[in-house]
This record gives sequence, structure tokens and C-alpha cells, in this order.
Amino acid sequence: MEKEQLQTISEEEQQKLLEQFDPESNTRKLKGVFKWIVFIGLIAFSIFQVYFSLFQVLPIQKLLSIHLGFALALIFLLFPARKKTKKKFSVAWYDLILSILSVGVGAYLPLMFDTIVNRIGVMTTLDFTVGLLGILLVLEATRRAVGLPIMIIALVFLAYAYFGPYMPGFFIHRGLDLESMVQTMFFTTEGIFGTPLKVSGTYIFLFLLFGAFLIRTGVGQYFNDLACAIAGKRIGGPAKVAVFSSALQGTISGSSVSNVVTSGSFTIPMMKKLGYRKEFAGAVEAAASTGGQIMPPIMGAAAFLMVDFIPGMTYWTIAKAAAIPAILYFAGIWIMTHLEAKRTGLKGLSDEEMPDRKEVLKKIYLLIPILVVVVLLFSGMSIMRAALWSIVSTVVVSAIRKDTRIGVKDAIIALAEGAKSALSVAAATACAGIIVGVVTKTGLGLKLANGLVDLADEKLLLTLIFTMITSIILGMGSPTTANYVITSTIAAPAIIALQVPELAAHMFVFYFGIVADITPPVALAAFAASGISGGEPIRTGINSSKLAIAAFIIPYMFVFSPELLMIDTTFFNLVWVIITAFCGMIAIGGCFIGFWYRKLNIIERLLSLAGGLLLIYPEGISDIIGLCIFVGMIVLQFLTKQKDKNMKTPASA
Repeated sequence: MEKEQLQTISEEEQQKLLEQFDPESNTRKLKGVFKWIVFIGLIAFSIFQVYFSLFQVLPIQKLLSIHLGFALALIFLLFPARKKTKKKFSVAWYDLILSILSVGVGAYLPLMFDTIVNRIGVMTTLDFTVGLLGILLVLEATRRAVGLPIMIIALVFLAYAYFGPYMPGFFIHRGLDLESMVQTMFFTTEGIFGTPLKVSGTYIFLFLLFGAFLIRTGVGQYFNDLACAIAGKRIGGPAKVAVFSSALQGTISGSSVSNVVTSGSFTIPMMKKLGYRKEFAGAVEAAASTGGQIMPPIMGAAAFLMVDFIPGMTYWTIAKAAAIPAILYFAGIWIMTHLEAKRTGLKGLSDEEMPDRKEVLKKIYLLIPILVVVVLLFSGMSIMRAALWSIVSTVVVSAIRKDTRIGVKDAIIALAEGAKSALSVAAATACAGIIVGVVTKTGLGLKLANGLVDLADEKLLLTLIFTMITSIILGMGSPTTANYVITSTIAAPAIIALQVPELAAHMFVFYFGIVADITPPVALAAFAASGISGGEPIRTGINSSKLAIAAFIIPYMFVFSPELLMIDTTFFNLVWVIITAFCGMIAIGGCFIGFWYRKLNIIERLLSLAGGLLLIYPEGISDIIGLCIFVGMIVLQFLTKQKDKNMKTPASA
């Protein structure tokens, strides 16, 4: 049994974990004619999206309708109605009907577009039927591909729109009849075909396709090898490999759970072999994998939504703003794994376990496509064009060596895999559009924002705490994209109303929607990691929350001091902010691990926490006080380290 624990888990075991904790991976294993129908459909989906991105020959509503039609039709063929269905290899007759209806719904707007526009808001019986059917199909597809919670939230919002006159207190509104609701949700850009689906049908799809092409070159395994070559021999090497590789994996995976299973199947057994506790090993991978969504240059799908949700915002500005918080996040995890390794006396990997560094360096060119993205976005190129050229660069770069070369077969498979990974995003953003439509049409967003400010008595800190709790609760039951859409529509305006910069407010809700994946009691990334490590899920979640403590602290800091997001700051001020914040993470890491140069007592841990918080908060007086505590702790550690060592020597003898 022990020998099995030291081995990486098989692809079959990885798939089982994904199906258990990631609704997006719970697809049918089709055979025969349906397998080919779906495969060809996925390829056609990708080709259509690439063709539109190149030539942009369709109005956006026609594009989004076709995009949605493709996604819905393929979801009903791939995702069974029940998770534990007995028909994993064939399509049920009712799913075939739903798939055909989805094609019809997706084709209706493009075919009838001019006629519908000329009617100026007047719906026929056929319009109403198609619109109502489209809403129902979106809700059911979301339940299958994303999960039940987000569908329930959408239904609650629809019920609120319909029963508006009967709502209590400030929630009351005129209400929408069924016809008005269908018209708003399906025949305007305020509902299903609103901003969330627009981002899915343009930016997100192409970057998911880019990730699929990167995977075909073997870049995922290369990230693991590169991480091993850099950090493997250091103290607690495998844990640092997990942090480094997961940060890189985040550039090709938009899912925390998928990232955990992909890199964790390699890193978690290594950590256990070295001597890390099961729950700690799983927590390191869960925390690091979750952080992949906040790591520039290619962040999670919600970051692309932010471009359209904040007027005048570019993706480069968002990625640049996210850089320091992301570095601090991963630095915090790295520091705590290092201190845990020192506390327990763990070493790095042996020479036999290390990859051949010369071979690793020979494949460094595999990182060129990611550099291409950075350069193109920095140059001001549109996100869609940058994604397309990055895909081209991946194909070109892969040709350098035979073992990474993408042939015609690999390219076709990448087209299918990219489209498949976009299905759940399309469903989630379409469903989120329903929620945004209700918020806009009923004025609920303004009411909730004002209510949140009133509840917090116009105090920014209380407003942030309420927003954090809301974001984490929503994130436990919905993907980051849907979570961000809801919280940015409802909660972010409350923060902005208190004179906080828009980017800081949106980044705040973005961060807490992501950390929900590692926050108990529903911590899907941590639970997936525990499935690999064999540890207890809740304990793994608690440990991952401790390791990711930076993600719970930094959002407050960049709201109170936007310098952390590079807003209105100078170069020297920025350097100072980075240095002090990094020292702060060391102090906070020492507090949570209970070890620095030696074991810390309770008073020293509290002092470390206080000093760390003061250093992370970018303000002159707090930095000075924090540095005094920091330096004082270092001096105290060195003065007492030898004394502690002498006291332990007789006991060990």
C-alpha cells in the first residue's frame, strides 16, 4: 500500500476525481456515430469562432446566437441529465431532441434578425415560444455542465422579476409579465445575449483554444519538469515544485479543480514521499492551483469579463494590476511551505528524482507563446487578435522539436478539446446573463448596493466584509465567471459608492469568488486534492485556507491602498510596496506555521502577525512600525536560537 502511495495516480483515477468534483468533466464517453457527431460538432464550433475572429462578418447578436446554439446542442449530447447515468456511452432520445431544439433556437435569431428588428419590440407567438424555449434550454444546460446552484440562483432571480409587486420592503417593484421577461432575456442585449456571453463568444473561447494547443505540445508536463529543475532540490522541494508548476498551469487551465488534478497527480505523491502530512500536501496543491486564476499574463475567464464590465478598461491594465497581488499570493504559499519544511526537517529531491536539467533547458522555447501573449497585449493589440497570433506561435514553436511538434491530427484534436472546454463557460455566462438582465430591468442592483451600504452604516470595512462573505458563499456553488458576474453587478457598486476605484472594487469580488474553491465547508479544489493525498477533506480545506491567507488579506489592502494595483503610484513607491509586502508575508507565514528560525511561542506568533499586516498595508507609518517589529523578531530569533539549540542537545542525546 505504501508503495502505491508514492506513485502518481493514473489517468483513469484523475478522470474519476474530475468527474466527482468538477461538473465540467462529467461527460459521456460516447462511442460509434454519436462520438463522431460530437467530435465534428466541436471542430466546427472552433472553426466558426476562429473564422469570425479573423473576419468579423456577423453582427454580435448573430454571433452570440450561433455560439450559444453550438454550446447548447453539444452540452445535451455530452452531458447526461443525471450524474450517475447508466447510459455513459450513448445519447438518450430526449437529449437528442433537446440538442436538435438547441440548433433551432441558435439559428432563429440569425435567420429572423432583420424581421425581428423591424418589428420594433413586438413579439409574435413564434418569437415567444422560441424565446421561452431558449431560456429553459439555457437553465437545463447550465445545471448539467456547471451545476445546480447557479441554475437555482437564476430561477430565484426570475421569480423575483415576476413576483415584484408582492416583494417586501425595498425589494418591491412593478414586476415583469412572462412576455416582457422572455423579450428582455432572449431578444435584447440585456439578458442571455449580454456582456457575459459576449466575452465567452469572443475573448474566452480563443484563450481556451490557445490553452488546448499548448497542452498538445506537452507544455503541462514541461511546467512540472521546469518547476522540478528550479525548486526540486531546495528545502521541501516537492511543495515548492507544486507552487511553481501550479502557477504556470494556471496559464492553460481556467479551473482550480482541473489544475489540482493535473499537477497534483504529480506533486502530491512527491510531497508525501518527502514527509509532508497528507492534509498539508493536498492543501499546498489546492492553494497553489486556485491561485492560477489570478496569475498574469493569462488569468481566469472572469478577468476577461472585467474588460467589458469596467468602462475603458484593457486586459493589459487588469493583468498589470493583478501582478503584485499574485506574486504576494504565491510568495505566501512558498514561504509557508518552506517554513513547514524547516520545522519538520524535510529536505529536497534526490539526484535520481530530479529531471535532466539540460533536457529541460532545451525545451525552454515552449514558453515563447506565453511571452508572445504578453508582448502583443502590451503593444495594444486587441485581445482576440493576440489570442489568434498566440495560437499560431504555439504551432510554429512546437515544430522546433519532433517530440513537441503539432501535426494535423494534433491540431484537429486541439480544436475539439478547446471547444469542449468552452461549453461550460458558454452555459455559465448565458445563465449569468439572465441574472444580470433581472438586476438591470428591476433596478435590483442599485437597491442592493444601497442596502449593503446602509447595512454597513456607510463604513467601508463593513461593506467589504459583507461583500467578501457574499462572494465566498456564491463561489461555493458557482464557477468563477458566474460568481464574478453576480457580485460585480450587485456588490461591486456598493464598494464603488464609497469612493473606491472601480478596478479595485472589481478585483476585490474577483479574488473572493476564486478563494471559495479552497474555503470550507465547500472547498472543491481542496476536496479534489484530498482525493489524491488520501487526507481528510475538511482539514485539507482548512490548511489550504491558511496557506492562501494572502488571498484573504491582500484584497482589503488594495482597496484601502490602490498602489498594490499600480494605480496612481511611482516606480520607487512601487518597489517599496513590494519589498515591505514581501517582508509582511514572511512574518505572516511565520505566525501561521509557528516557526521562523526556531519555534515561535504564542506571543511571538501574534507579534509576527501584527508586523506582517502592518507591512502589507502600504502606508508610511504602518510600514515603519511593521519593519521595527520585523527586524526585532529577526534579532530575537538569532539571539535565542543558539540557546534553544543548546537546550535541545541533551534531550536528543
